[in-house]
Amino acid sequence: MALGVLGDFDVVVVGGGPGGFSAAVSSARNGAETLLVERYGFLGGMATAGLVNPFMKFHVGDEQIIGGVLQEVIDRLSALGGYDFKSRAFDPEVMKYVLDEMALEAGVKLLYHTTFISAVVSEGYIRAILIYNKSGLSMVTGRVFVDATGDGDLAVSAGAPFEKGRSQDGLTQPMTLNFDLANVDVQNMPTRRELNEAYRRARDEGRLKCPREDLLWFTTTHDGMIHFNTTRIIRVDGTKAEDLTRAEIEGRRQMFEIVKWLKETFPAFREAYVVRSGPQVGVRESRRIIGEYIMRGEDILEARKFPDPICRGSYPIDIHNPSGEGTIIKHPPPNDYYEIPYRCLIPLNVENLLIASRCISATHEAHSAIRIIPIVMGIGQAAGTAAALCVKHDTTPRRLDYQLLKEALRRGGAII
Repeated sequence: MALGVLGDFDVVVVGGGPGGFSAAVSSARNGAETLLVERYGFLGGMATAGLVNPFMKFHVGDEQIIGGVLQEVIDRLSALGGYDFKSRAFDPEVMKYVLDEMALEAGVKLLYHTTFISAVVSEGYIRAILIYNKSGLSMVTGRVFVDATGDGDLAVSAGAPFEKGRSQDGLTQPMTLNFDLANVDVQNMPTRRELNEAYRRARDEGRLKCPREDLLWFTTTHDGMIHFNTTRIIRVDGTKAEDLTRAEIEGRRQMFEIVKWLKETFPAFREAYVVRSGPQVGVRESRRIIGEYIMRGEDILEARKFPDPICRGSYPIDIHNPSGEGTIIKHPPPNDYYEIPYRCLIPLNVENLLIASRCISATHEAHSAIRIIPIVMGIGQAAGTAAALCVKHDTTPRRLDYQLLKEALRRGGAII
């Protein structure tokens, strides 16, 4: 098979999820010729392919603490009837369209249906990446690269160190196949308490075999449609094809078991049906790339501030039990926020690489707080902006003047 060569780009972003999209748009808006490589035929990652909904917390009290690209996405979704401000729910199909529009308007070159294979590295620098799609194998060269794969695929291929899972046994948070039920009689739905009491009885009786302690569901942007984030697939590794295969199959089994039970148990669900499930199982955690600073649980719980902040967060430590039932929730102080330092985006051992997804440098505990979509979009905006500045000033992420980044982020609407 002949090896093609794509043009030499200033910035190459691998992965078009919330972080990669934000990174590519921000890079292009800051003057860099930017390529975004995405394995699906649409952008959005866990927001669209994983069907993760709604946006989790990005406020402290009534004050919004993440802006920039996130706010623009919300405004555009709202203008198309694809966002509900009260519940923060969004329409994933409208989301796909909005992200396409924003990327193209910014001047990003999009390459869909394309899989990252490996990095070509010399003297600590990524010189190129190897990709595959229907056109065959191709080599892409660039000056600065951004890993937005969620699993750190590019970073690990380039030689960056990483950790995976919790410290005691290496297990990662469980996966979830999200799904939407249509034609629900929402007005006559049981309360959350009634649903969960019945759910626990059904589990005790052996009618349901989902290792989760309760049902987690949300309203959507459509009347009569309820979103479920409630299946739980444990002891699976998001970096192993065999585990992902097993997770997809088990997620569908749990989904139809739960839906059957809902239809048989509650009149409000009698005529309901599965209108869609995530095109891929939702992966909460896999690798975490070790960087210049490792964010820790204490940073979340003590609402720590840093000299090089690139994003704020208020979402709590939220650890779904990797081995079964139970969820650990630990909140930062009320009416306060923590900051994510730029150093968490800079991996060790690789000079021209930034991380723009949930796998930034953090412990298992801290990762559980910063993995949500709004925070990842803030991280992505910072990574893409930094990448473009590195090209402009002929430097590397590790040597970039943070004040230049801070000023550029604020010009882009980031709240830091």
